[in-house]
Amino acid sequence: MSGTGKVVVITGASSGIGAALARKLGKDGWRVALAARREDRLRNVAAPFGDKALVVVTDVRRREDIEALRDRALEKFGPIDVWVSNAGRGIGKKVMDLPEEDFDEMIAVNLKSYYYGMQTIIPQFQRQGYGHLINVSSTLGRIPFATYRSIYSASKAALNSLTAQLRMDLRRESPGIAVSLVMPGIVSTDFFDAALGGTPQTPGRPGVEPQTAEEVAAAIAALIDNPVPEIYTNPGSQETVARYYQDVAAFEAGMGGPPPAPK
Repeated sequence: MSGTGKVVVITGASSGIGAALARKLGKDGWRVALAARREDRLRNVAAPFGDKALVVVTDVRRREDIEALRDRALEKFGPIDVWVSNAGRGIGKKVMDLPEEDFDEMIAVNLKSYYYGMQTIIPQFQRQGYGHLINVSSTLGRIPFATYRSIYSASKAALNSLTAQLRMDLRRESPGIAVSLVMPGIVSTDFFDAALGGTPQTPGRPGVEPQTAEEVAAAIAALIDNPVPEIYTNPGSQETVARYYQDVAAFEAGMGGPPPAPK
């Protein structure tokens, strides 16, 4: 895939999936605008690409930071071809152990920042007449695999719905704009260590193999080449989700064991 001359904006680009995607697209000739709060890490990712990379320190919880990111990218590179909202943070607390401040933080990072991204870039895409918005979600937005992810999973479920609503609106209003949802499964990144409350030690699930950030980045790059409404980056995820919705009770019973016997 050659992206020579094309422009991509990536949030959450200082590590994990965002950094891997930036490196892949940068090597393929894209001009990359990279956003995150950790400037030193952003600069490390951007370094190989010289003046084809732009570093913008961004707190995605602030609408004005997202708007400044758009404006800086336009000023340096011109029209934006692809916008990837990827910033996110996990949590290691079950619903009944969840403080309100952690609830609010998860919504701000994992949902509201994407809302800001949509309202910031879509008007620019409409002025251009083209563009591709990619929202990085999670399979946990579809299946309750990890109850300790609680509000993280709920925020991703809301993001899935919000993305679909936007896509349907734009099909009618702006057919030249693509909107895609990306749902990774387990990915080997520092996400687990950075989660609020940490990540509990839990046994793995048979047949659920972690992907690398580079594998997810390759799937997103393929999506850029051939836009579709949504993808699961893990080959087995789509079938698993289908089984869940086919019989929720049976699926959940299989995950958690049989219900306790009545007293």
